[in-house]
Amino acid sequence: MTTKIYLVRHAEAEGNLFRIAHGQYNSTITPRGYRQLAHLRERFRDVHLDAVYGSDLLRAQTTASALYVPRGLPFLPEPRLREVDLGCWEQRTWADIQRDDLRSYIDFNKHPDRWHIPGGEDFDRVKARAVAAIRDIAAAHPGETVAAAGHGAALRALLSTLQGLSPEEWGASKYGDNTAVSLLEVTGEDIRVVFRDDVSHIPPEASTFRRQKWHKNDQATEPGLWFRTVAEDGGGRTAEAMLDEAPAGRVGFVLEPDGLRITEYELLPELRGQRYGVQLLGQAVQFARTHGKDYLLLACPAGAEGYFSKYGFVPSGGGDMVMDIRLIIHDIG
Repeated sequence: MTTKIYLVRHAEAEGNLFRIAHGQYNSTITPRGYRQLAHLRERFRDVHLDAVYGSDLLRAQTTASALYVPRGLPFLPEPRLREVDLGCWEQRTWADIQRDDLRSYIDFNKHPDRWHIPGGEDFDRVKARAVAAIRDIAAAHPGETVAAAGHGAALRALLSTLQGLSPEEWGASKYGDNTAVSLLEVTGEDIRVVFRDDVSHIPPEASTFRRQKWHKNDQATEPGLWFRTVAEDGGGRTAEAMLDEAPAGRVGFVLEPDGLRITEYELLPELRGQRYGVQLLGQAVQFARTHGKDYLLLACPAGAEGYFSKYGFVPSGGGDMVMDIRLIIHDIG
């Protein structure tokens, strides 16, 4: 009997938006990610599913909820579908990683067989655990159709392996956009990739990749910000945003009883409108989580309400805007 397994990359998450390395860091889905999930749910409206699996990380489980909630199915966590552990890269901006170790950065995307960093998980282990998970899922559902939500780099390793590509050849394969769908057919020991990384359900305005260039670059590099701390104490931080080696802006925040208050949020005028500003927000989110805060607060400058609202800020009713960054799963029914 043949088992069909749909593999789905998670919807846009904070790391994708903020341009921060999130491997096994547990981040949440962005507002654009939720719009992508509405399209994913519609794509699968008439597809029968007997079970829905996924990585146990929140961004994968939330993505899977677009499939299991409408069908009244339980979510079946499968930790072996987790993203690669990025070791010492976790929670650093991709620009900072490029600046510090460009060779390893390029290897991660283009030569995964060479990629080794302190604390990082070798891709041989990633592909082995992912393939084992697929075999076990298929064995548990002979002749059935299931779906499983996973992550970009791990799914790339899995799909490339199943297509017969060596690790040396993975670098020529593509990454799937957020909510990209692939289909496997498993018959006995044979696993066939029917198609991979299809995003025909995502309109251009909802695509993450359409707003990014790194996946089109021969070295997968991209311009981005890194941050140099200029002041810090237990209650807050001020950081200078750097583009290459030139100052690009500043972000500052301080801990308050109700959350983390953003006190500075500045980007050079000539850099606005190029998707650098949201990287400042990423620094605030990670600092807040590190210090156990569930909300970001700011006294929004006049005329900037629309900018902050598209990233999840809402009026507090007390003169501030507030953003909920709790690590909770929002079911998409």
